[in-house]
Amino acid sequence: MPDKPCCSYISPTGNTCQETDMGSGYCFWHDNKFDKSGLELTQKLERYAKKGGLLQGLQLQRANLVGLNLIKKDDEEGYDLSYCNFYRANLSGAHLFNNKIANASLMKANLHSASLHYCDLRNTNLLGVKLSDSRIDNIDLGEQLLQEAEAFKARRNRQYSTARDLFEQSEEIYRNLRKASEDQGLFELAGNFTYKELRMRHAQYPKGSTKQITSSFIDMLCGYGEKPENVIRFSLSLIVCCAICYFLFGVSYQDSLLRFSFDNSFDDNVSALLNSIYFSVVTFTTLGYGDITPIGLSRLIAAIEAFCGSFSLALFVVVFVKRMTR
Repeated sequence: MPDKPCCSYISPTGNTCQETDMGSGYCFWHDNKFDKSGLELTQKLERYAKKGGLLQGLQLQRANLVGLNLIKKDDEEGYDLSYCNFYRANLSGAHLFNNKIANASLMKANLHSASLHYCDLRNTNLLGVKLSDSRIDNIDLGEQLLQEAEAFKARRNRQYSTARDLFEQSEEIYRNLRKASEDQGLFELAGNFTYKELRMRHAQYPKGSTKQITSSFIDMLCGYGEKPENVIRFSLSLIVCCAICYFLFGVSYQDSLLRFSFDNSFDDNVSALLNSIYFSVVTFTTLGYGDITPIGLSRLIAAIEAFCGSFSLALFVVVFVKRMTR
């Protein structure tokens, strides 16, 4: 008897499926027209994986995969589930530790109490995925979400309506991941997702709008309350900028004027600069020793720096404590 034809599926990485063609050109696992809604395929898929079947590109929309156990013990690399379609699949309680689920779709999949520990989810559609009680620590999402990368591409092509919709989807995904992280006590991870969630919201604001400008300033100042290092950078920048202003406009020290002048020697100008930096630091920290006093325009600069300094120090304490007490 002639050999039965094999499935014609070829993955983007060049792997071919050796399962029997069902008559549509594809096997049961790779046929996207075969309705698998509600089919209990957990044990069948586990047997298929153990015998070495091609797991890339599986079409398992709406399938019942409750308690699926796809873990390779004593193997550094897990199963490769890239390019699979798990749209609305029931994966509650699934064990997917260390598996590669890149370039796939988990859109609206039920992953309640599932383990995604160390899973590779780069370029995977996570919109609407249910992650209650799921283990998501150490997942790899890549530099950008699937929708996020497409949004930036659409914006570069001036497809602003499409970009805004994709940014909104990205915000929803990050919000979902943030809530799942908080529920599991992964507060550092939750902080990272919070920052990215707010960045996606920022990207939706009209260019040049008050909301966008305000959001950009808050991001630069403290990373939306998630980056104390931003407060430090802002503080040091302010101190240096104000010091240069004092150096140019002058400050008074023991009845003498300290400021830059071409008539001064190099050593005198360096001394004036160092004293300006010192005065900028004590003004920023509102210590105010009184040995150096501002004059002219330097008074306005000193008032602004003192106000910003007291605000920045308080902000740093809040952001730092928030970060450290997680």
